Amino acid sequence: MQENVGLARHTTIGTGGSARFFARPETLDELVDALRWARDHEARVEVVGLGSNMLVHDDGLDALVLKLAGELAAARVEGNLLVAGGGAPNAVSLHRARAAGLGGFEFASAIPGTAGGGVRMNAGAYGREWRDVLVEAVVVDADGPHTMGLEELELSYRHSGLSAGQVVAQVRFALEPSSIDAVKAKVGELLAQRKATQPTNKRTFGSVFKNPSTELGAGRAIEECGLKGHAMGGALISPRHANFIENAGGATSADCLALMAEARRRVHERFGVELQHEVQFLGPLELPAL
Repeated sequence: MQENVGLARHTTIGTGGSARFFARPETLDELVDALRWARDHEARVEVVGLGSNMLVHDDGLDALVLKLAGELAAARVEGNLLVAGGGAPNAVSLHRARAAGLGGFEFASAIPGTAGGGVRMNAGAYGREWRDVLVEAVVVDADGPHTMGLEELELSYRHSGLSAGQVVAQVRFALEPSSIDAVKAKVGELLAQRKATQPTNKRTFGSVFKNPSTELGAGRAIEECGLKGHAMGGALISPRHANFIENAGGATSADCLALMAEARRRVHERFGVELQHEVQFLGPLELPAL
């Protein structure tokens, strides 16, 4: 257990303050111990994964932040099942599946996160989501591990029923027989599409807002408001895709939040749509009411 660990280097956007407590559990028992410690010390629990899809308050947060490691970040194949630790990067999981000649997980190549993070938000890309391939997940809290199926996890668009203090330790995905070449070709196609439309070579936290239920996507709505390339401090609405915020140099989380508030206000004024943030806030961050 470490104290006052800076989180900017643990996030893809590169902003934010320190975690009051920080730990890297490598086994299920270590994870349970950490969660029990948090319960005994009345500490909130957060998990950073690969650090995407999160914005940390510049003053940090009074919480125990976990980064799963060891066996909790490994992946293997059992028959047609991909068994991934909650902290396993999607790239590692996909590599294991491809080597075993299993397809169906290629869409995850466009999601720079982990298996457990994908469960928490029902991550998705290019028409597929975690719930399309997920069988069950081992979820851990201070009382120990529990296996939860699709129904219990309550997965919907960029949402799950998991609460604070519940950590995904393992995920089991059902995949389908394919070939190494077919999987490689599909991944190459999706990565090329992502590279052509998203700022993959910039520091971002991924998509800022969820797509609203209207036909107009969040990125197009923000672009129609003339905000592509709009900057506040060191943060910039990406000139490539308006639903991304880039750290253009020296950005703070406050800069990012200010840009989000401005984009949300303008979209609401022009289209009457209330955008909901997809990025997760760590610490006392909040968007102003419309």
